[in-house]
Amino acid sequence: MPGTPAPPPPTARAVLLTGATRGIGRRLVRRFTERGDTVVAVGRDEAALAELARDFGPAVLTRRCEVTDEAQVAALVEGLDRVDVLVNNAGVSDSAPLHRTTVASWHQQMAVNALGPFLCTRAVIAPMRERGAGRIVTVASTAGRVGAPYTAAYTASKHAALGVMRVAAAELAGTGATANAVCPTFVDTPMTQRSIARIAERTGRSAAESEAALGATSPLGRLLSVDEVADAVLWLASDAAAAINGQALVLDGGGLQA
Repeated sequence: MPGTPAPPPPTARAVLLTGATRGIGRRLVRRFTERGDTVVAVGRDEAALAELARDFGPAVLTRRCEVTDEAQVAALVEGLDRVDVLVNNAGVSDSAPLHRTTVASWHQQMAVNALGPFLCTRAVIAPMRERGAGRIVTVASTAGRVGAPYTAAYTASKHAALGVMRVAAAELAGTGATANAVCPTFVDTPMTQRSIARIAERTGRSAAESEAALGATSPLGRLLSVDEVADAVLWLASDAAAAINGQALVLDGGGLQA
């Protein structure tokens, strides 16, 4: 309406984002910076981190950190003035029948997908509780809600990540800070494309047929886009979701109940 004042710009926040260099993480860097936030983008690939710095400029501070290393995570967070939003996005996946799942694969997925969110959440939860403000969002998976063939280690690690989130939410309840998770089905990311390539190699299907088979596992009948996941993360990180705490938001088109 004429004469109606424009809404004030959103308050800039300090966002700590793990797994920031590819797929969902890279899109979240864009979306948070477009909002006006400063993003501390965490990854292990120095070349990819340098590319982020070139592409996004001073709104992005890149940090190399192994999220499974207790000392590195502690040093990372101690070196920041504050963390208003933590997004636990770093993740790895592998697939094999349970009887062929190796101990090495189990440990790797449990470390990155479960220990990483635990260490990062542990590092930020006390200051958020003291300030009475903050958002923790963990990018989990529908595998954190159900079991699927050939995903023993991945499924176990995502269940564990949701458990960490729920404990954090219980400890933050009533403070103004929150902890939640998003649980997407298969997302069109480089990690999923590697899974598609493995399916094609093992089954003799084409890449297109393998992708269609993955998409058919959810009611959507397709892969999610990175923006669909980013939309959910940004909402849970916003003031609009202040009353949402301890929830696992399922993004699969209707196959699972939250």
